[in-house]
This record gives sequence, structure tokens and C-alpha cells, in this order.
Amino acid sequence: MKANLFVFREAVIIDGTGKDPIPNGSVVVEGERIKEVLEGNPGTLPFGAQVINCRHQTLLPGLIDAHVHLAAVDANIMEQQRRYFPSMLVIKTLKVMKETLDQGFTTVRDMGGVDPGFREAVAQGLVPGPRLFVCAQPISQTGGHGDFRLPTEIYPPVEHTAGLATRICDGVDQVRLGVREQLRKGVDHIKVMAGGGAMSPSDEIDTSQYSLEELRAAVFEAESAGKYVAAHCYSERSILHSVRAGIRSIEHANLITEKAAAAVRDQKAFLVPTIVTYEMISRMGRDLGIPENNVRKINEARERALEALAIAHRAGVKIASGSDLLGPMQIYKGMELELKARILGPMGAIVASTKTNAELIGREKDLGTIEAGKLADLILVDGDPLKEISLFQQYQERITIIMKGGRLHKNLLPTA
Repeated sequence: MKANLFVFREAVIIDGTGKDPIPNGSVVVEGERIKEVLEGNPGTLPFGAQVINCRHQTLLPGLIDAHVHLAAVDANIMEQQRRYFPSMLVIKTLKVMKETLDQGFTTVRDMGGVDPGFREAVAQGLVPGPRLFVCAQPISQTGGHGDFRLPTEIYPPVEHTAGLATRICDGVDQVRLGVREQLRKGVDHIKVMAGGGAMSPSDEIDTSQYSLEELRAAVFEAESAGKYVAAHCYSERSILHSVRAGIRSIEHANLITEKAAAAVRDQKAFLVPTIVTYEMISRMGRDLGIPENNVRKINEARERALEALAIAHRAGVKIASGSDLLGPMQIYKGMELELKARILGPMGAIVASTKTNAELIGREKDLGTIEAGKLADLILVDGDPLKEISLFQQYQERITIIMKGGRLHKNLLPTA
């Protein structure tokens, strides 16, 4: 059977590499991959090609979000496990997955809650959603960011089968076992809670969690299986411990210092800022049932978010991009680019959300840029994101085409 053949013509191409846009370009897609990227119009078109006149709209690589929680179906993640049956959590997660693809994110890295079954369901075409890279259960110490028990609750940690499930592990041996259990499931990466967090009941954001020995044990086990570790952390101490342990991906880091930023850079680790979640929880959190103490911590992180990004940018850290949104706020993923653009500029925000994120997840040979041989993950937007970076937020109208792996998920333009 002949592979599907598409020709996108008369497009302004922002290829994700950071180069200047191609003002009038064409992209030929054959099967699931990009066959050619051309300046100007293509020559003789192959028989059977579906031609899409882009009308000088902007063609970009499919966006990548490197920090999502697709199973965070409520804003108050500390309570959702108590409120819903596992089946309802799964159903709500599937809805979030489709909404994420609808926003132009053709690939996401889930940072806790979604297991490999969701990844395989998307890959097999059973449900619509972005290409998934998953860690299943994050690893947390007792009383750490993944321990959602209230200080007054005395029951042992419960491992849930759906939603934002975490695994409590204390000591080197338990950490090894916890990581090995996630690897046994077939995860793509491991996540550890290396510092305090805003959306947990028993810790502050300026603290550190896990000893250096425990973190090194997690890294050893992950790297032995050809995987890597990502660490949730805010404070200088937690960032330095994570870097010294060999952790590849530093999440959030709102309290980063110049010393910590230099350490991240020197170890060639990635930083994944998640600015939009603080912005939206600060605006909407109380109305969505998030307790006042957690909103307080969110606001502490929000106040330092752009400053932290600027410190890391000046230090030359590899800056990726995530959103970390919760519940009904998940529709604001595109706002992350607008917020990052305040420091990185519009092109820098686009590169962080495409090329750099592909490098972070180890798929730069397939994803992140519009180049011949790569998977045909493409979005077409009505407008110039270098002049109007906020257009990604009007995704229902302004994103006119979404293609993932050579298959059209959305097309508002006619084909010939």
C-alpha cells in the first residue's frame, strides 16, 4: 500500500532550529516522515499527493511539553485520589490527552501518574493523544513532595493504580527497589522528588529531600537500564544534590542561584522551567479548591520564576520547557511560550519547546525540528508567532493544522 503523501506549500517555515524563517517554503511528507524541505514551491508533484496551500501561515514543528501531568484531573491533586474511582481518573485522563494534542503538543513527557499503558494506547491508535514519554510513579521520601498524606493522617502510604500515583521510598535499598519497579514496567525515565513542593501538605519549597546517596542510587539504576532521572527541586541545595548525583533533568528550579545554575551548565544537565502553572494557580487556585497554604507556596515560587529563568539563561544552561498545569488549567499550556519569551525571546521560547525538548527526551533524531528524515509532527498557525507569541493560546482557531507522524489530527484548510 502506497504511503500517504502530503505537500505543504506557500508556508512561512520556522523549523525549530533557531534559524531565520523561510518566507515561502514547502514541506513534502511521505508516510510518517518528512521527505523534503524546500525554499519556494515544489516542482512536479508526485501522483496522488494531497496538496495543502498554507496561504503564508506559519508552519512549525509539533510542540513538545516536557513536564505534564495528564492524570492531574483536578486542581487540588492532594484530594483527587480520595474523590474518584480509578476508572473515573482514567476516563478524565483520556480527555486531557486529547485536549493536549488539540493545543498543538504532538509530544509530551509525563512527569508522574501516567503509566506505559497510556503510551501504548496512543501508539496503537486506540485513543487520541500526543506521543507519550512516561515515568509512571515518581519516587518520594516520607513526608516529601509525593507524600499526599496530611500531617494528621497516620495510615501507611497507599499506592494508587491511577491518577497522580506516587511511591514512597526511604533509604538507598528502597529507592533502588522503587526505581527498578518503574523500570520493570517499561518507563522512559525516572522521576525523583529531590526537594519540597507547593502542591504537597508537609514540606516547604526551600527545602531539599533525599540524601546524595539515595539520589545516586536512583541514577545508577536508571542509567544501568539506559534511562535517565529527572528531579523535582526548587532550592539551591536540592539542585546541587541532584546535579552531583548525575541527574539529567532539573524541574522547576524557581529558587536557583548563580552557583546552582553554573553547576547545572557544567554537568550539561537540562533545566525545565514550568512558569505557567504558578501563574494560573495564583489566579485560579482558590476558586478551584486549592488550600490557602498551597497557594501561598505557589506565590512564593511565582515571584521568583522569571528571575530564575534569567539566571539560568545568563549562565548558559540548556533550557527546555514544561507547563506542569493541573485540572481545568491544563488548557493553558500554550501560555508557557509567552511567559518564557519574556526572557528568551519568541524564537528562544519556540526552540525550548521543540528542538531542546527533543534533545532532553533523547529523540532529537526524530523530533523537534522540520528537517528531512524526521517524523512529520507539524502544526500550522494563522499568524506570526515571532510577533504574536500568544497566538498558541487561541489554539481552536489559530492552529489550523495539526499533524502527528504524517497523520492529520486537525485540518481547517482545504486539500487539493
